[in-house]
Formats: sequence, C-alpha cells, structure tokens
Amino acid sequence: MSTEKGSISINTENIFPIIKKFLYSDNEIFLRELVSNAVDATQKIKKLASMGKFDGELGDLKIKVAVDKEAKTITISDRGLGMSAEEVKKYINQIAFSGAKDFLEKYKDVDDKNPIIGQFGLGFYSAYMVAKEVEIHTKSYQDAPAVKWLCDGTTEYEISDIEKTERGTDIILHVAEDSEEFLEEARIETILNKYGKFLPVEIEFKEEVINNPAPIWIKAPSDLKDEDYIAFYKELYPAGEDPLFWIHLNVDYPFNLTGVLYFPKIKQDFQLSREGIQLYSRQVFITDNVKDIVPEFLQLLHGVIDSPDIPLNVSRSYLQADGNVKKINSHITKKVADKLGELFNNDRKAFEEKWDSIGLFVKYGIISDDKFYDRAQNFLLFKNTENEYFTPEEYKTKVEALQKDKDENTIILYTSDAEKQDAFIKGAKKREFDVIVLNDVLDPHFINTMEQKLEKVSFKRVDGDSLDKLVDKGLTSESVLGEKEKEKVEGLFKELAGNNVVQIEALPADDAPVSIVQPEFMRRYMDMSKLNGQAGMMGNMPTMYNLVVNGNSPIIAKMLKMKGEDRRQTYAKQLHDLALLSQGMLSGGNLTDFVNRTFEEMA
Repeated sequence: MSTEKGSISINTENIFPIIKKFLYSDNEIFLRELVSNAVDATQKIKKLASMGKFDGELGDLKIKVAVDKEAKTITISDRGLGMSAEEVKKYINQIAFSGAKDFLEKYKDVDDKNPIIGQFGLGFYSAYMVAKEVEIHTKSYQDAPAVKWLCDGTTEYEISDIEKTERGTDIILHVAEDSEEFLEEARIETILNKYGKFLPVEIEFKEEVINNPAPIWIKAPSDLKDEDYIAFYKELYPAGEDPLFWIHLNVDYPFNLTGVLYFPKIKQDFQLSREGIQLYSRQVFITDNVKDIVPEFLQLLHGVIDSPDIPLNVSRSYLQADGNVKKINSHITKKVADKLGELFNNDRKAFEEKWDSIGLFVKYGIISDDKFYDRAQNFLLFKNTENEYFTPEEYKTKVEALQKDKDENTIILYTSDAEKQDAFIKGAKKREFDVIVLNDVLDPHFINTMEQKLEKVSFKRVDGDSLDKLVDKGLTSESVLGEKEKEKVEGLFKELAGNNVVQIEALPADDAPVSIVQPEFMRRYMDMSKLNGQAGMMGNMPTMYNLVVNGNSPIIAKMLKMKGEDRRQTYAKQLHDLALLSQGMLSGGNLTDFVNRTFEEMA
C-alpha cells in the first residue's frame, strides 16, 4: 500500500494533554500498560491456537523490552496476534475502542484459560507520557502486509507498508527530553519488577526472563506443599521471618478471586502497615493499598489478592466503589475466620502456642468488625498468669464462683505488666482469684469492646483498687482504727499524696500497708489516648492515683505508736516511696521482693 495520512478519531478534543497530565497519576505506568498490551496479544494468539483458528507455529512467545540509550528509544516487542493495517486504524486510531473487549465479545462463549488483561483501549496512549514520538511495527498472524504506524503526539498519524517477517508487534518509543530517566536500564528493571513480576507471559529484559509467569496463587492448593508457600513468601518478602500459616483463596462465584494471605509474626510494638498485601488484576500489579478490599484489621496480613472483578478506574490506578468490593471484603473476612476456627479445632495446643501473634489479629478484628466477633468468639482466648488458655465462656465459668460481685457481675481481673504488678497479682492469688494477661497494644480498646459483648462482665486491672473494691461483694471488714486514728493516718499521707486521693481501708492484716492504685476509668482514658496518638495531650497532666492505706496493717499500727511527729512523717514517707517504687513510679526495676523485705523489717 502507499503511504497514507489521516487524523486519529477522538471524541474529546486535546486528548493527549489529558492522558499525559490527568488520566495516569504516575508516568511510569506507561510501561505497565504497554507490556500488558503485549501480554494480551500473546494470550490471544495462544487462545486462537487452542481453538484451532491458528495452525501456524507459535514459536518463542517471550515479550522483550529493550533500551537504546544512544538512540533514546525504548522498544517493547511481542510475537502475539499482530495487526493488519485495518486493525491498526480500528484499534489505535479510534481511541477508547478496546481491542481486548472486541476480541472477548467475538469469542465470549469459549472457556477463557488465557485471560485478556486490557479493558479500556487507552493503555497504548500512555506511551505519550514519556515519548515525543511513537512507532508501531506490526504484522498480523493472518495473510496481510506488515505496517508501520507513526505519531508525534498530535492527532496526526502516518501509516505505511514495511518489511517485517515475524508475526507480532514492536512498539518503539522515542523518549522525550524530560523523561530521559527511563533510558536508564535500572529504572526500567525496577518498573518491570514492580508491575510485571507475575505477568502470565515471560518478559525478557537484558536477555534474562525477569518474571514468574506461574505464581502459586494461580495453582490448585492440592498441587502445593508447605515449602512452596514458604518459598513464595520469601519471594515476596525476602527479609521476613517465616509466616505462621496461610490461606489460599480460590473463588469463581459470584466473583473471581484468587490469592494467598499469610499471617506474619507480629511484635508487640507493631506498626499498622497498609502495604503488606499486594493487589493484582490478572497477574498485573495494581497497588499495595487495599483498604477498600481488605478489612482494616486484616491489612496486617501479607500476601497477594488477584481479581479481574475488582472495579478499577480507567487508568487502573485506584479502586472504584462497587458491590463486588463489599462481597470480596466479606468473603476474605469469612475465609480468615474459618481458617482460624479450623486451626483451633484441629490442634488447640498449636493454636495456643501461636496466640501471642494470632491474638493481635483476632482482637483487632473484634474491635473493628461486629460480624468477625460473631465468628471469632469460639476461638478467642484469654491467657492467665499461669499460661493457661480459655475461651471467654470457659473463663467465665472458671471464675464466676469467686469473682462475682454483689450486683452479679463477673469481674475479670487482668494485668498489663505482670512483673510490675506482681505484688497485686500475689494478693489476688491469696484470695484464690485468677488474673489474665492483657498486655497487647490494642488491649485498651479490646477491653472496652469485650465489656459490650459479654453480658454482666467487667474487666478491672488488678492494681486498679483494693481487691475488696475490685470484686465488691458488699461485705465490710471491721477496722481496728478508731476515727481519730484514721484522721491521723490520713493527715500523715495527705501531704505526701498531694492532690491525689488517700483511702484508709480495712483490709486483711497481711495485705500491703500502702498501695498506689489508679482508678480504672482514668487509666483506660490515658491508655487509649496514647494508642490514638494523643499522648501529647496528656503530657502536661499529672499522674492521678489513689493512695490506699491498709488501716488493719500492723505496720500502720506501729507507725501510729511512734513518738515524735517527725519520725512518723519520715516513716510515712518511706511507706509512700516504697509504694511508688512498686508501681514503677520511681526509678527502679523489679522491686517486689525488696519492698516485701523492707515491710517485714519495718514491722
């Protein structure tokens, strides 16, 4: 054919500035789009061959990407379907007419084992984000002459016959001056690894295949071993520890969804990362921000989700609101809950051994998702200070006989720091009370949530008050102190306590003579403020506490019998400071034994 000139058919004036500046948020996307188009063309020829509509040799189907720094070009080559001159006019010159959609419509009744990626017909024009001129050299698999298409980024193009012997398409980008960073091989390799690491056709760059076209999430779980899952995890996160376990997603109705989600080991000081799960569409990387697809509490997981049914905007850069997103979100939550329930039921001991990491996911889920709680309550665990594990119902049964207050509320005593609160834990055990450990960063929120979920159950930290007040059975102990003696004791400690409350209580004689406790509501408020990033608001506020004096302690009796006000004040200060030390409110480490010895010596 002779050289032909014409105008590209578009429905929006000045489409190229829109593509370059607004359609795509990141100019590196051009390579994802062009390589994806090459994958489409390759998948199409494979599909036609499988249908008997192409009987030629498929040959080497690798997609090749090459950079010529001297010529200032980037070339993407495939041996796919190719195009005739008429197809070039149809699919290239008419912007937003998608060849992939046209192909799928034509062969819609055929099983799709080689899915087509392209959806919008605009991907090719992303080339003009970095190129001042683009050439297409293409030869159709059908008996048609090879053609060259040339456009400098205006609406004018040129198309002519060329000599090309092999089937397929070469896209040649003449890189603009402001985009010469893409002539660096390292830059191109980084983009290919980011977006094309798992594309379903081999991608060759610098004479090496740089992708894994058959990742484990497209395989049947029955064909995989534990080693395969761990190896893939290492491929995704080379520096990470081995995961605890994983969930293989494989859904084909009412939406298509595949993937593998891993439970990583989580440290107590974890940061909420929203980049642990990668989202793909037909093995093309889309984003690692999956907040609309995966529930917030499961964004702590790692792994891959792949779905062609996830609605993307036209540049495939972000998700759009859609009913399928909610369905996928709900399905993932259900699959995770089912997996945890299965692990708990099949091997409870192994589940308990992983609880320190699993517990964070479960608690986060319970805090943020009511439906998850409905599923999780059967495998949620409380761990006590004896390292025994109980479901909420098991634990309620265990403690309700001794830890039920006068209003028939079951009181769950807990410690947030078993070492620091050791003296209080020992006091609880003397009364045969049980204490659970709640020292996760999420536990302030978790406690509030559980009090709403569990009927007539209240959580109280073991050092939140005297035990007789924490588990208030409505009984009063007889005080050995008279009113004047109480006033005298209160006077001695009031000056030391400052604005804090001094409580003179009739406690068992062998309880500590002086204790520092913090009201539950105040401590929870401070803990939750820290968790919500509002610690600075609390910075100027003094630490509020109650100073509990055991009026029945022989040590307090001894103090009252001392002669000389100065001596009594010195003695009271020692008791007060020791109580502060035992709570870590003065410098010092584990001082429980030291405090106990000192109290004995003072007695």
